[in-house]
Amino acid sequence: MANNDAIRVLNDKCTGCTLCVKVCPFGAITMEEKKAVINLMKCTVCGACVEICKFKAIVIQKKDEEKIDFSHHKDVWVFSEQKKGQVQSISFELLGKGRELADKLGARLCAVLLGDKIEDKAKDLIARGADKVYLVNSPKLHVYQDEPYTKVLVELIKKYKPEVVLCGATVIGRSLISRVAVKIGAGLTADCTGLDIDPDEKLLLQTRPAFGGNIMATIISPNTRPQMATVRHKVMAEAEPDAKRKGVIIKEEFPEDVYTSRSILIDVVEEIEATINIAEADIIVSGGRGLREKENFDIIRELALALNGAVGASRSAVDADWIPYSHQVGQTGKTVCPKLYIACGISGQIQHLIGMKSSDVIVAINKDPDAPIFSVATYGIVGDLFKVVPKLTQYFK
Repeated sequence: MANNDAIRVLNDKCTGCTLCVKVCPFGAITMEEKKAVINLMKCTVCGACVEICKFKAIVIQKKDEEKIDFSHHKDVWVFSEQKKGQVQSISFELLGKGRELADKLGARLCAVLLGDKIEDKAKDLIARGADKVYLVNSPKLHVYQDEPYTKVLVELIKKYKPEVVLCGATVIGRSLISRVAVKIGAGLTADCTGLDIDPDEKLLLQTRPAFGGNIMATIISPNTRPQMATVRHKVMAEAEPDAKRKGVIIKEEFPEDVYTSRSILIDVVEEIEATINIAEADIIVSGGRGLREKENFDIIRELALALNGAVGASRSAVDADWIPYSHQVGQTGKTVCPKLYIACGISGQIQHLIGMKSSDVIVAINKDPDAPIFSVATYGIVGDLFKVVPKLTQYFK
């Protein structure tokens, strides 16, 4: 528990009714001599017991905290992820939302660009809305590695003190920004699907799915700066480029030890796929448990190739080792927003629906007419995918 003095039982009011024992989700309350006793090692001060107690025998006492001065923290930052010198589209999505947040805060929008021989890409970020670009150019940053990228970003944050830092919830983004948050002692909300600014407190409102996507939780970080969040790909519109925009490029250099890493990068092996990346695809054909075995994914690949689309998969298909994780669509995989999404043999569990329900057109193929996937489908085909999918492939060819 964060504060052992925050919650206590008033024994003179406690009647031993056990309602608090039953409602505690963490098993932190027991009865001793007909009085409630709270295990402070288990208690998270969620307040459930306070609400249920009819006799007001449990109270939460909040200690007065000194108001921390965050006035020296300014600006909204976007970590602009790049691969092989190409800025990734998630960065443009964040710049679009970042511009909106910065305007509400009356702050500047800044991009952070790390890499090797990428000076020309800084202008692209300005065209997409950045007022400033912090550029760190070094051969040691040519390929992403956790330690040097973390140390560089930490140094930049310590020097310039941003108010908000946004990063894509990509493989690189998730690895990097969590390390940075720990190093600087800041709060971090992962996999956000919505961002806004509280008009009164000027706090970043970070919205993400919780409890398997059944509710949307809005999270704030009032006691630390910067306020940090990762955002899922394809949930926000890209900032439109404007070649006339002007901005400032600030080049930073660091001592050699900042770029050092305890690990040695030997080689980068690209995954070889005949179809395109699902995160960038306009058409995705996905397979699930209904395919029965790994070899049957070939019919999904054939349809994807006929449509010039990408191959996706449900979590169960990935867990069964039928297809690599990079193809997984869903809450624990990638969020996609193609023009056409074809789900083959996917029942439609909530974690999968979260990752694809924003698609423009959804076609579901499943032999079970009651499958949850049909609840979000634009068109549904109730039938045997082993008969339906090959016919679709033949038709599109």
